Amino acid sequence: MSQPLRYFQDIHEALVSSQELALVDVREEASFANAHPLFAVNLPLSRLELDVLARIPRRDTPITLYDDGEGLAQRARHKLIEIGYRDVALLAGGLQGWREAGGELFRDVNSPSKAFGEWVEHHRGTPSLSAIEVKSRIETGANIAILDARRFDEFETMSIPGGVSVPGGELALRIDELVPDPTTEVIVNCAGRTRSLIGAQSLVDIGLPNPVSALRNGTIGWTLEGFELAHGQRARYQELAPGERPTLRARAGARALELATRSGVKRLSRDTLENFLGADRTSYLVDVRAPEEYRQGHLPGSRSVPGGQLVQETDHTLAVRGARVALIDDDGTRANMSATWLARMGWEVFVVDGLTSADFSETGTERLPRPPLPEVATISPAHLRERLVDGEIELLDVTSHANYRCAHVPGAQWILRAELADHVARLPATTSVVLTCASDLLAHYAWGDLSPADVGRTRVLAGGTAAWRDARLPLESGDGVTLSPTIDRYRRPYEGTDSPREAMQAYLDWEFGLVEQLRRDATHGFATI
Repeated sequence: MSQPLRYFQDIHEALVSSQELALVDVREEASFANAHPLFAVNLPLSRLELDVLARIPRRDTPITLYDDGEGLAQRARHKLIEIGYRDVALLAGGLQGWREAGGELFRDVNSPSKAFGEWVEHHRGTPSLSAIEVKSRIETGANIAILDARRFDEFETMSIPGGVSVPGGELALRIDELVPDPTTEVIVNCAGRTRSLIGAQSLVDIGLPNPVSALRNGTIGWTLEGFELAHGQRARYQELAPGERPTLRARAGARALELATRSGVKRLSRDTLENFLGADRTSYLVDVRAPEEYRQGHLPGSRSVPGGQLVQETDHTLAVRGARVALIDDDGTRANMSATWLARMGWEVFVVDGLTSADFSETGTERLPRPPLPEVATISPAHLRERLVDGEIELLDVTSHANYRCAHVPGAQWILRAELADHVARLPATTSVVLTCASDLLAHYAWGDLSPADVGRTRVLAGGTAAWRDARLPLESGDGVTLSPTIDRYRRPYEGTDSPREAMQAYLDWEFGLVEQLRRDATHGFATI
């Protein structure tokens, strides 16, 4: 049976005219990072049910799937139709078809945001300092403040000596508290370039009187100069309670609102939000406060994505290009600043005004929508342990490889969920199979991939590896037995402490070329003020 197709020109025209579309790469992340269209989003077949309803919330969204000849897109289309999506096509020719049609291909992850950061620096002349210049200031005791715009866990892993963790979405709100002296030189850094450029330009745009610069090339540039990074630093901004220092909050709020207005950000009231979300458009509702604030109380139905990460990773949350986005926080500053950048990236973005503490009525972590779990046959940890002693079980773990290396049931073999059905089909018909993952969620969905002939001999470990741990049964860590290539995650050259210098330099070289790639691609819709 033939599959419906969309062509390169269809996608290109939709992007240029801001029509809704989701261009979805269903390969694993490492494969996606090698080459993809600018606004493609990565939803691997192996995790499709876990993520798709949150990232593509409207079932009528035009979805175009592709792979690079592996046959994954056809399987993903079948799953999406089962879930209830009604407009799902394949990209004609897949990735190779895009390439042959003259489509530009980008690499790495979060390419739209990284390309935008380079575009901002190119058009705005964002001030920056080299690692040598910053090191000299540190050594001479200059009046400087080094603010790290990454997540706290990234900062703690490696950071510039003397830095303070202030994730990018918090900068405009916290800057007056952190740097009260207008003569202090503010230096914003990240691991590479994007978050330092956007963070520094944010402070310039709000009219901060201090001299402001980005640390050129971030911790990568610092390392390439041969300078030592600090590890385990824990200095971070102090939470500013709503009732404290009202003058500082009012000043931050006024700056952010003025900037959002100039950037074309639109407004919503609490009364009009329901109609906004119920319209026949893909509409995202995102709470841009820190995760701990979200857990303490949030608006029901909102997603938790801190503002700095939202701007850095638009493709992780906003999978439908041409959709609308509504942002919320508790006083508007962070929402307005985040909205400012999204508007300049070509999104139709709103800030919700008039929320009160009573609106933040739901507590706890974010609850992502997911398709119903299939009914499966399960096996308890205790029973599985008995069967493993007898050597009668093929135990297959479909969690992420990082989770598997951290902890797995003894004897479990790691396999990509996308390769599971073929592997089980090749096993002797007398072999019993047990599926597991970190919980048992992905294993449930993976069970549904099996052929009717294999379903009857397969069980899911109830509660997964977590239940095994809770039963105080022994766990293993390390590489174990790996049946698939470990391509489910792309190793970023700017993370961790052991990336090769060649990879770091190659990453910077790629970023330096992004403005020219944007020119050739001609779909970005970026704007400046």
